[in-house]
Amino acid sequence: MDRVTAAQVFTIIVEQGSMIAASERLDMSRAMVSRYLAEMEKWAGVRLLHRTTRKISLTSAGEIVYQRSRKLLQLSEEIPVHQPVEAQELSGLVRISSSQSLAMSALSVAIPEFMQIYPQIAIDMQMSNKAINLVEERIDLALRITNNLEPNLIARPLSTCHSVVCAAPSYLAGKMLPQKPADLALHNCMTYNFFGKSLWLFERRGEKYSVPVSGTLSANESVVLMEATLQGAGIAMQPYYSVASHLASGKLIQLLPEYQPQSMGIYGIYASRQNMPATLRALLDFLVQWFASSPYWQALMLKS
Repeated sequence: MDRVTAAQVFTIIVEQGSMIAASERLDMSRAMVSRYLAEMEKWAGVRLLHRTTRKISLTSAGEIVYQRSRKLLQLSEEIPVHQPVEAQELSGLVRISSSQSLAMSALSVAIPEFMQIYPQIAIDMQMSNKAINLVEERIDLALRITNNLEPNLIARPLSTCHSVVCAAPSYLAGKMLPQKPADLALHNCMTYNFFGKSLWLFERRGEKYSVPVSGTLSANESVVLMEATLQGAGIAMQPYYSVASHLASGKLIQLLPEYQPQSMGIYGIYASRQNMPATLRALLDFLVQWFASSPYWQALMLKS
């Protein structure tokens, strides 16, 4: 039996919590799901799941195999797949969800380049920072910036989001510049409440720092905070790709340059690996390559 498919079935069983749910998710008979699970346990040489009449749970060996299976599936997706039709012939609608900041800074450039290659594919972009239900919202691909992916999500890494702490000269005028992360507690720090708890994390020479911050403005969209920062409202932690031009022009000043804010992953999230539409695969493959090689994006990456 196909070991990649067996690994996929095993991960779906774990993520769905039962073999019945996995068979429904995969549109596969329960007997076939059981066969693939047996194949995985034969391949691993150990029992992978504790099974009772009410639930299943991973054995200690099963946890290791589960993590490795996810890596195997990720690697299998990165292998180029021959499309049965030429780029000029691919057609259809792909619906994307993305934060406003990432859409403005990256997708506004990447998507037109994609559409030049695939002129018959239509793109519908929805701006949202919420963790949406892809099926209910009819979203084909959601771009998320996070370090805490839910284990049941199917995610493909695209890039890394570096951040920078910054403020406008008008805010800093007459104030003591922060020399270490703890000094931020004395300033008006505008927070991105989607990530919660207003705890800013830093690293310097391998040592980690955290500081609770607060201020008079919070928002769930970093573009709003960036505009407020430009107006001198306070200090913000912003994606570097959003503020690079303002730092270069002097409209914003980077603070604590020796302390690196915690980086986050940029991921493409989609609903199912099975029978992925050729249009979605074409877009996902393009974005993987674009984030890795686009000179425009590379210029927006904060170099450590």
